[in-house]
Amino acid sequence: MSTDIVICGLGPAGRALAHRCLAHGLSVIAVDPNPNRQWHATYAAWTDELPSWLDDAAIAATVAEPLAYGGRAHAIPRSYTVLDTAGLQRSLDLTGATVLTGRATAVNRRQVTLDTGRTLSAGRVIDARGLARRPGRAEQTAYGLVLERPGPADPAWFMDWRDDNGTGPTAPRSFLYTIPLGGGAMLYEETCLAGAPAIEPAELARRLRYRLRARGIALRGDERVERVRFPVVGGSPGARRFGAAGAYLHPATGYSVAAALAAADDLAAGRNPWAAARPVHHLRLAGLRALLALPPAELPGFFDAFFELDIDLQRAYLSGRTDPIGTVAAMTRLFAALPRRTRARLAAATLHMPAPSHRRSGSVIME
Repeated sequence: MSTDIVICGLGPAGRALAHRCLAHGLSVIAVDPNPNRQWHATYAAWTDELPSWLDDAAIAATVAEPLAYGGRAHAIPRSYTVLDTAGLQRSLDLTGATVLTGRATAVNRRQVTLDTGRTLSAGRVIDARGLARRPGRAEQTAYGLVLERPGPADPAWFMDWRDDNGTGPTAPRSFLYTIPLGGGAMLYEETCLAGAPAIEPAELARRLRYRLRARGIALRGDERVERVRFPVVGGSPGARRFGAAGAYLHPATGYSVAAALAAADDLAAGRNPWAAARPVHHLRLAGLRALLALPPAELPGFFDAFFELDIDLQRAYLSGRTDPIGTVAAMTRLFAALPRRTRARLAAATLHMPAPSHRRSGSVIME
């Protein structure tokens, strides 16, 4: 069977690409071991990252100014959107595509071999199968509970590093992420970004329950649970890979869905979204090394300094995949604002120099 494009993997990235290829008039074959599986993870993005073609049905809630807390509170003057997971999946309609159930065992430029032995040929083949866990890969972990909160919504905390989660000062840090899901529901999630090894979900669950009790938030015991675990590094940049498999995942935050949605049209049209993105990718990998090098006590101060940056610099580092100048400016300004001891650790980690380091860190699971 021959077609314009074969897409391997129907997670958010692969499905978005298939959807946009159909919108561009291409013939599409999509392959996935379980193409009808329902997505359950919560995805969110800065509102200005989302493409104009995204259906309103994919939006659950929008927060005008989310909050962050390191050693003090910060209002982030940038709108933040929580996606409706089921609505997003439905809105990425695949009507007109040939959807096959199977696992791709060999993927090359113009052919895919399935576990059934069948071979598919296409003008282009795109690998969007995500990333597998491997020993030594830094991972992001999180444990969340969905609570029905009557009355006004609780504040949306993009990052809350306060230490009321029952841990000691030398324990690996995690923080609370709190966002509205629409309809009065709120997600409360204890989160670790980059751990090598990461904090285990069972420990994050203990911390979250302790934190909620400390804040007087009662649990019924039947709340919906969200568990998250995925590698934050390992993707290979290139025109034939997409989503996490293609290094669209931000290694220092865990974001990937918004980047994939934004790039889907370019890739569908035959352009290479990686042409101008490689320098920023390498800078972000340096940012991940820096986070991993910080001892737990220094993480809240690090993020205080970050959220005191001008919002354009924050945006450049968090979202500017093709803006190396802005990314460097953000990293440079942040570096200058940190204490001397923290700067020494970050410089050593960024340059791969020996330095005392703690191999666990904390950050956010947005996507």
